[in-house]
Amino acid sequence: MPSKNTICLWYDGDAEEAARFYAATFPDSSVGRILRAPGDYPAGQAGDVLLVEFTLMGIPCIGMNGGPGVPHGMAFSFQVSTADQAETDRLWNALIDHGGAPSACGWCQDRWGLSWQITPRALMDALADPDPAVAKRCFEAMMTMGKIDIAAIGAARRD
Repeated sequence: MPSKNTICLWYDGDAEEAARFYAATFPDSSVGRILRAPGDYPAGQAGDVLLVEFTLMGIPCIGMNGGPGVPHGMAFSFQVSTADQAETDRLWNALIDHGGAPSACGWCQDRWGLSWQITPRALMDALADPDPAVAKRCFEAMMTMGKIDIAAIGAARRD
């Protein structure tokens, strides 16, 4: 049975490329059906890839080749919880090295403008520390980072 809630992401002609990149990069991800336009439409012609069904970290998604003029924004992002620095580095670097752009506090964008938060569980644990002074130090350390440095968060937690 199809999911009742599917995330639809708008692309300018490269939804299939994006879906294949996500499937190759993130665990529990895959590309499903590729649906071609049965007729011409404003952003393409009959036979062009119109929709790509894919799963991204277990979340059902559709990539829609809707054409130019509808960019992704930071108001929507995928937050990826990572287990360690190696996983954090691998995912961050995959997004950046494939034409993306770094941002602050664990955020980055992929080459299609979709926002990602690559967030180590150690950071979330540190921000939830029951000691407000510890949580504040960890927060302040995070605010200086692009990609999250788990060792630096650990040091701020111990200070």
